[in-house]
Amino acid sequence: MEAEKHEAALAVASVSLSLPRVLPFFQPTTPQPTKLKVPTQASSLTHLSLSTPSKTSFKSTISSTPLHAPLSLGPHRPRDPSNAAALRRAAVVWFRNDLRLLDNECLTAANNESLSVLPVYCFDPADYGKSASGFDKTGPYRAAFLIDSVSDLRRNLQARGSDLVVRVGKPEAVLVELAKAVGADAVYAHREVSHDEAKAEERVEAAMKEENVEVKYFWGSTLYHVDDLPFQLEDMPSNYGGFRDRVQKLEVRKTIEALDQLKGMPSRGDVEPGEIPSLMDLGLNPSATMSQNGKCVANASMVGGETEALQKLKKFAAECAAQPHKGFKDGTQSIYGANFSCKISPWLAMGCLSPRTMYEELKKTAGRVISASSNRNDGGNGSSRTGTNWLMFELLWRDFFRFITKKYSTAKKQLEAAPATACAGAFA
Repeated sequence: MEAEKHEAALAVASVSLSLPRVLPFFQPTTPQPTKLKVPTQASSLTHLSLSTPSKTSFKSTISSTPLHAPLSLGPHRPRDPSNAAALRRAAVVWFRNDLRLLDNECLTAANNESLSVLPVYCFDPADYGKSASGFDKTGPYRAAFLIDSVSDLRRNLQARGSDLVVRVGKPEAVLVELAKAVGADAVYAHREVSHDEAKAEERVEAAMKEENVEVKYFWGSTLYHVDDLPFQLEDMPSNYGGFRDRVQKLEVRKTIEALDQLKGMPSRGDVEPGEIPSLMDLGLNPSATMSQNGKCVANASMVGGETEALQKLKKFAAECAAQPHKGFKDGTQSIYGANFSCKISPWLAMGCLSPRTMYEELKKTAGRVISASSNRNDGGNGSSRTGTNWLMFELLWRDFFRFITKKYSTAKKQLEAAPATACAGAFA
């Protein structure tokens, strides 16, 4: 019996002694605090906090020393943004002619796919100064409208927990500097259509490629999405009639709701938001927009920004529904008098308002008018008596000009270009 007890004690001692070899982290005595070994790819992280899976959070305080080695993108990430492991470390959103939060696929995608987002607007010196013909590339009125729009965008971003970084400089230099400072994995931007804008995109892509930073482009400046066209862009009809016949039965994509809350700014890099430049900073004379009594010459209602654009749209839609309309022999309808135009072109051009947002608001207006007209003795044919029909044609004209510009915006296409034919048309 004594021998059996002795053998059992030896067996227990043997197991106790062998556990540290099998499970190195096991300690029979009082547990000591474990040390977290930070991976070499994130060696600059000084604090790492992971909460429970139901409430995923990632907080980091990162050294201000920028990376000297190129960033590695790593393996392809799943598209499911709910998986925290799939999220990008940081993303830069390059605002261009899309100065809005509503129906902004670029900003929404960056917010859903990244742990932090750095919104940026860059005043490119190449857009200012004199052209070869001696005219201002950007006049004082347009520049003042742009400054208003950028200021409004910053306020809207700040109201949602973010901010807007503003710089004056070449985008390819500014964006690379900011991407390296915050350790960004990608730059998100909307594509534009003109030759100069396409060349700027090429320069940004080349600069980001050297840093192994991905550039992701989106399309959001037209009523119909470029991917929904029933033809390749290089095969687009060069006349408006042919274009209209091919696209008028397409379905317009739904707008993307503005996010109520945005991801915070990257903690790495300590990037300052920067001041929005004045007209003088851009090399323009502010007195050109002032009268002799010091008041602004331009119409006071021409205030840039998404906030003003949405107010304008709702006001116009209400007026459009309330006033009678004038018909033409071809069955189209137009509004007349003081509201001969919707007067929203400047906000569309700056991207403070998307064509799809305008289309949806006009559809709501048309629906209300049709519903009201169904009670009249006109057979319920109220849709042809609204100005929305005319405005749809104007938005379609706008699409034609933007798509045809994009088709011939490359150097190769410019050499091969045949003249596009359009007898008449005005932007919305």
